[in-house]
Amino acid sequence: MNDDTTEKPIWLQILQFPPVRLLLLGVPLFYCIGFSNLFMSENKGQTVPATMAALGMIALALGIYFAFARWIERREVSELALPGMVKEIGIGLLVGAGLYTGCMLILWALGMFRIDGFNPISFLIPAIASTISAGFLEELLFRGVLFRIVEEWLGSWISIIVSSAVFGFVHLANPDATFIGALFISVEAGLLLAAAYMVTRRLWMSIGFHLSWNYTQSAIFGGIVSGGIAEPGLIKPILEGPDLLTGGQFGLEASLTAFVLCTTAGVILLVMAVRKGNIIQPFWAAKK
Repeated sequence: MNDDTTEKPIWLQILQFPPVRLLLLGVPLFYCIGFSNLFMSENKGQTVPATMAALGMIALALGIYFAFARWIERREVSELALPGMVKEIGIGLLVGAGLYTGCMLILWALGMFRIDGFNPISFLIPAIASTISAGFLEELLFRGVLFRIVEEWLGSWISIIVSSAVFGFVHLANPDATFIGALFISVEAGLLLAAAYMVTRRLWMSIGFHLSWNYTQSAIFGGIVSGGIAEPGLIKPILEGPDLLTGGQFGLEASLTAFVLCTTAGVILLVMAVRKGNIIQPFWAAKK
């Protein structure tokens, strides 16, 4: 909101009020995620239709997002600017795959993970649709809408707490969700994804990380994604050990292994954001 509110019509001031923007933009994007997930759950094994549905929901969500930015927020969508997109997505992909692989290497070194064989390479295909859907739609909602708008209003620090908590605890809706799993996701993933946005002020790195983590977890290592339903991947894993280190039925996100590695990565990115001066003050401090 760059214009002086005294120069705006009252209806626009109401629509631009942060809680109103959260509802007007967040609700339709939430339904895009819900429809995409429902379609995929009802069409398991149908990779092409599921992928097309995910891409269709992404296109619809982006259309809603850009239209809202233009007509209500009256701004350019700099967080989805194309310059730098390939580099930032690439970094996110590498970080996501590297962190998950690092967790599994730690468990292998501790004797808690071993490979019992491999499935055909075609097992890499089914996870594509859900990975694309989660990576784009969830980042658009939780970082592009929730984190960005709360940050503009209440500042970076409060926004990290709010967006991370919401992001983590929506996972309680998953079939094998646990409170510990949701709490760990709030910290390890919520902080990392928010910090990735803060460093670049764009969504591409967080999208890349989200895509890569989910895909590496499910399609490659055959792991459970955030308390969801386990699907076979390329690797036939044998994971044995205390839930606190392996994550148990929730998946690796509920483990101390992922908590330590991902939270450390998030703190590093957050320090980078602070050093770049990318911390936004709450509205009451900004007015002083």
